[in-house]
Amino acid sequence: MIPLNSNLSALKRSQIRTFTNLARETPDCAMLTIGEPDFDTPKPIKAAAVIALQMGQTHYAPNQGTLKLRQAISEFETNRGNPVSPEQVLVTVGACQALFTAFLGILNPGEEVIVPTPAFPLYESLIQIAGAKMVPLDISKTGFQIHGEALKAAITPKTKAILINSPNNPTGTVLSEASLAAVKEAVLGKPIFVICDNVYNRLAYGVCPDLSLDSQLKEQLILCQSFSKPYAMTGWRIGYLTAPDYVMDRLLLLSAATITAVPTFLQTAAEEALKTDPGPMVEAYEKRREYVCGRLRGMGLSFPEPEGAFYVFPDISEFGISSEEFCTRMIREGKVAAVPGACFGAEGYIRLSYCYSDGELELGLDRMEEFVKTLRKKS
Repeated sequence: MIPLNSNLSALKRSQIRTFTNLARETPDCAMLTIGEPDFDTPKPIKAAAVIALQMGQTHYAPNQGTLKLRQAISEFETNRGNPVSPEQVLVTVGACQALFTAFLGILNPGEEVIVPTPAFPLYESLIQIAGAKMVPLDISKTGFQIHGEALKAAITPKTKAILINSPNNPTGTVLSEASLAAVKEAVLGKPIFVICDNVYNRLAYGVCPDLSLDSQLKEQLILCQSFSKPYAMTGWRIGYLTAPDYVMDRLLLLSAATITAVPTFLQTAAEEALKTDPGPMVEAYEKRREYVCGRLRGMGLSFPEPEGAFYVFPDISEFGISSEEFCTRMIREGKVAAVPGACFGAEGYIRLSYCYSDGELELGLDRMEEFVKTLRKKS
């Protein structure tokens, strides 16, 4: 056999997909695994794409993205307190490609990225592809907040970036002002980037402090954003990143070599999305959160309070089995699917997604309650 890129040898299939597939293979299994809005993309956004196709927008877009969309993103970001020019915006194939471009663009082999955990597993894969190392910063024992001393202790001469994801996947928690202040104090003026994964930023239920709005960090900050979550556009695969000029100069060339450009007609639809208020969807998620959290409390399970996104992260350590075994048995014995906390670097927890219909949530939680009761009887 001919050797492949050694950076790929440690990559593993996402357990989110693994447990989703196991659930799909299990007859009559309720699904609470995938973080995908169950809402359809709003009609004005779809109409904008159709009109763009009818107008012949089927040719190459500029590598960086159409000027109109980058201007719209620039205006959107500036209005929320993050002033960027259209030249500092790169349109990407979702936040995944934004993160890929950011990591591959800034990391050299052997460098390190500090990632507060629990965290989305894709981060580690992308860092490994760049030949670098993810350094987990366990915040599960500190109220899912970043403590300055622990962060400073994790920084080494090899530290190149710190990644921030708030609201967080998988917990739904929002990093506090104190947590963000700790990050700023640790990196300001040092050769360390802050990468803000803001994909759930518009799905917060209250105040959501945002480090990407800090003007003092502008030359160190890369923002990754997606249209997928707030506008129910997961299948459209469109997002963007913003970065300082000296960074954008290189990231643009990397993105152009990777994807050439995002489809033109999708970018016209994204312009329309930026005019869309996600408020009604956020209200629906908040109502579902209250229902799901109430049911989990009724089961005697504890969890960090979700303050955004559409996930809850209950503690299942009382049962004395791994999160993978718990989720496997809950699918096979209880006919309801969740994702093991180990997938996110936090053993002893599971992730439930509540971006499902009220009926699916009720069915899934009824079954989970029975499964939990059965486990307790056996213990």
